[in-house]
Amino acid sequence: MQILRRAKRPVTARVLSDELEISVRTVYRDIADLMAQRVPISGEAGIGYVLDRYYDMPALMLTPDELEAAVLGAQWIAQRSDPALARAAQDLLAKITAAVPDPLRPYIAEPTVSAPPPQSSLADRLNIAQVRE
Repeated sequence: MQILRRAKRPVTARVLSDELEISVRTVYRDIADLMAQRVPISGEAGIGYVLDRYYDMPALMLTPDELEAAVLGAQWIAQRSDPALARAAQDLLAKITAAVPDPLRPYIAEPTVSAPPPQSSLADRLNIAQVRE
């Protein structure tokens, strides 16, 4: 579903199978199952598939890699941005922590990588709050 969501054009079963490391036949079967569950996917074999852009996916579910990317980005922003955006990054981490299932929480509490501290303690001449405004 995420592959279809991020695509700008129809995605063929071959592209899906290559990225997911499954057979094309499995893609056809899985797409048919999703369509039977009323997921608004249109398209057909040989042409490609498109997910309706207005489709609202169920509750937030992130992969460990997506979660780690979000944590790393939020840490970086929290350390280097204006107070309002830094606070928003901290709030984002709190919301993600509350939303993910228990087995994924270590990816937030103890990430394998973290944003390095800023290299300079000198105040940045650029007012990020003003730039954002």
